[in-house]
Amino acid sequence: MPKAATPQVNAKPTALPATYEAALQELEGLVSQLESGDMPLEQLLSGYQRGAELLKFCRDKLEVVENQIKVLDGGALKPWKPE
Repeated sequence: MPKAATPQVNAKPTALPATYEAALQELEGLVSQLESGDMPLEQLLSGYQRGAELLKFCRDKLEVVENQIKVLDGGALKPWKPE
């Protein structure tokens, strides 16, 4: 009796972009693809997951910058240490 095919799971996650701008550009392209409606269900799911990762990355980068601005506005200049 043949075994049923098991779905392939991507064991190696795709690395996040180096910059906020690169992540945003990838996210915008991904959103366009998802909105097109031309992707198979499995690609839609993986695209959604990748989009969630990129969104978190962008939000984290923005939070770091916002915190730095708060330090500058508070009158105390502290070195910025990007994460």
